[in-house]
Amino acid sequence: MGNSDSKLVFKEGIFKLSQPRAIPADDVYWTGFWKLPESAEDVFSLFTTTDVRRTRDNSLDNIETLLNTVISRLVALRHLPAFPDQDLAPAKEALNCVRIITRILPFLYEAEYLESWGDKFFWQRRNKHSKNEPPNTPEVLFDGSNSNGLEEKEDEAKDETIEYTRPLGEELIDTLVDLLFFVGFTLPHVERSKNKVTYAIWQNGVGCVTPMQSTKEIENNRTEILRLLLTLSSKSLYMPAHLVPAKGVKALTYITTCPDKQIVLSLLCSQLNTTLQYNGSTWRVPYDHVVTKNPKQVHVSYCLQFLLILILYPIPDDGHDPPPKNYFRHFLGRLHRPQDFDFLVEGMLRTLNQPLQATSSYLPGSQSSLPWAPEMLMLFWEALQCNKRFRSFIIDRDRASEFAILVLFYALEYKTDQAKQGVVRMCVFILQTLSTEPEFGKHLNISFATQESLPPSAQIPDFSGTYADFLIISIHSLITTSKGKLDAIYPALLATINNTAPYLQNLSAPSSSKLIQLFASMSAPSFLLANETNYALLQSLLESINAIIEHQYSSNRIFVRTLLKARRRFEALRSFTLESGREEIERLNRQRKESTDGADDLTSPTRSTRNGSFDTMRSPQSVRRTPSLSNVPEEGGTFTIGDDEDSEDDDEREPMVTPSQSSPSNQNSHTPSRSSSIDEPLPTQLKGMSEKARGKMPATQTAFSRHSSSTSLSSHPAAIMSPTGGFSPSPVWIESWLPNLPLHTILTLLASSSNISTSIPPKSLPSTIDPSPPRVHLFSWTPMSLGWYESLLWGFIFASEMMVQKGTVGVWNGSNIRLFRVEQVAASGPSLMKPMGAVDAVGSNLVQRIGRLGVKGEAAAPAGGSVRDV
Repeated sequence: MGNSDSKLVFKEGIFKLSQPRAIPADDVYWTGFWKLPESAEDVFSLFTTTDVRRTRDNSLDNIETLLNTVISRLVALRHLPAFPDQDLAPAKEALNCVRIITRILPFLYEAEYLESWGDKFFWQRRNKHSKNEPPNTPEVLFDGSNSNGLEEKEDEAKDETIEYTRPLGEELIDTLVDLLFFVGFTLPHVERSKNKVTYAIWQNGVGCVTPMQSTKEIENNRTEILRLLLTLSSKSLYMPAHLVPAKGVKALTYITTCPDKQIVLSLLCSQLNTTLQYNGSTWRVPYDHVVTKNPKQVHVSYCLQFLLILILYPIPDDGHDPPPKNYFRHFLGRLHRPQDFDFLVEGMLRTLNQPLQATSSYLPGSQSSLPWAPEMLMLFWEALQCNKRFRSFIIDRDRASEFAILVLFYALEYKTDQAKQGVVRMCVFILQTLSTEPEFGKHLNISFATQESLPPSAQIPDFSGTYADFLIISIHSLITTSKGKLDAIYPALLATINNTAPYLQNLSAPSSSKLIQLFASMSAPSFLLANETNYALLQSLLESINAIIEHQYSSNRIFVRTLLKARRRFEALRSFTLESGREEIERLNRQRKESTDGADDLTSPTRSTRNGSFDTMRSPQSVRRTPSLSNVPEEGGTFTIGDDEDSEDDDEREPMVTPSQSSPSNQNSHTPSRSSSIDEPLPTQLKGMSEKARGKMPATQTAFSRHSSSTSLSSHPAAIMSPTGGFSPSPVWIESWLPNLPLHTILTLLASSSNISTSIPPKSLPSTIDPSPPRVHLFSWTPMSLGWYESLLWGFIFASEMMVQKGTVGVWNGSNIRLFRVEQVAASGPSLMKPMGAVDAVGSNLVQRIGRLGVKGEAAAPAGGSVRDV
């Protein structure tokens, strides 16, 4: 479609398509759909969303005919011996068929009233009509004798017989998969090749040691095929999250249950190797991503996204025994060679480290950050869950701590970004997954001496300690400075501490102080009485403290000393009552009302510098914020139950930040705290089990099984509102959990040191303390949490498509997404990449000059408005 005349013809054909009159399938009109367009942008810009919807609503018969004809043409091209010959069977025709189907499908999926039609059209076996030859008939001896009867018998003999063929959807998917491995189209030409379809792995890496030559054209062809496969799989975007795991997507079920091992392994390894081989850190002209679009990155992102869709997909249980198997996930879990694991680790770390390098560049924004870091985190998490050998490999090779630091970086970076809360939640569950391995906890005791490699926002000023210290201080930061956005994952954060606690040694003074501060916050009346489940968080933290005391007492003198300083707070918790809790809250409210001037002092720069939140301490350059509802100190910075001994200690004078959105100053104890767990049903926390009990789990039930999750119970439920919409604590409710708090070990230790200075702990663990075996706290997938997980992945894909395509070629742009809420974000202010006004003239001049340089012989970007259009 190189000129305006051909575009006009194509547009006129689209108008004709939406007319009520059905166009015959053998009309030459249909050939224009695969002959006229020259690019994907032609199809998406001329065949607008309005055109698709109008045709769908006014002439569904024509939509059916269009899909049938373009799919038939695509299948025919795939089987032509000459394909892809420029004259006899052009590759352009196959690509245009792919583009037309990609353009139409989202608007068929969004129409709920077409769901049954779509199931029948794509997934019902089709009728193939064939003519029978008429049988021999007796010779007519007399002219005109019962001629009508003979004609009727002849008509009956010529009746069609019906044969059933595969559903159209299956034929389309098989054709697309073949086209991904088609010599001359998506694979380089091979001399003396007998078969055009060769299931050869695209890149060296897992399953392949020989690199394959590739061209830009070949990768662009793969990109278009992968985009259609993504579109076929995107039915989930048009369903509520809670229905996604139960209903499933027929296209994905068909692909993931493919019994052909060669096809599964070729597709799995090709996408995995293409993703992990990409190196975005190679030298490039600064700001090249501003003036050019990198098709290689588009190709890699589609490979990673479709790979994740296949690996993650939970096949709906249709009652068959055994349940159907996802072979892509199965074979990822079967990887075992150390060289394959090395390849995975290096590729994942290369991608996850790249944003750190981009943010530390001397020219702000000169190097683009790879957009698929969240997807790479998800791939890492999937590998941890389904491949225990990979989990053991990264721990034994001392790589797990490196991953843990990167995961913490992403969690801290996005903790207050509303659009990135799903990434933060995923990071926390990755940490919990790692923490289930005892060796991971032991490796945390290694000194962390490379903090300078992190961006300033993630560094801890004057930090000196181990990976365990960094982990605890970072978890404290996530809980206390996230403005209440992360209360749904407090149980997972505490489970991570709980799993590693029996192995932690030589905790530093800052990390010890943070643990005790968390205890002070979670034992505060305002937190315990906020709703009916917050006590479970306190219980989890107490179990962690007990594990440190019981298993690593002699190696944690600083921690024990810090604990002894808070003795009265632990002793007061033992005698906690509803009446005393309410009195404490009312007393604090009166204090705040009577000292209005003192409240102003709390937000003064001097006080903020001294007793500011950990968020401000972590980044000296950050702007000091006024305390929000999630970081209001209890009693102006001291413990609120009992008095703090040695209050002159600087560590004990830091504010006790309450990890809840409810604040005693604005709410009373009857008002429940709100939690995002209502909106996002996350994986369920299981009751801690010993290693012996864990070893007795059935062989078919893995640590992170997705099949037994519907019956799991949570021992640490998130802080959520009660179903009745309100919560009123009672003495009976307090008696149901207070006697069961694991205070015995701590109180015994305090009693044994009653006659000793509180700053000097006993030399050995009291004999009356009997160490209990370490317990592993797992999480379990439920159908609801799987829906959240899939919606998270599709959110990544949807946002990536809008960002990568930048306009007309957005596959799902303009369609009615139901899986999540799509919000329009206002345009950002002036920057080096989008200069506005005289002040940014220098930046504009610089970027335009770089654009004129051209990269690798490509045409330079026009100087006019190209930078603003990015």
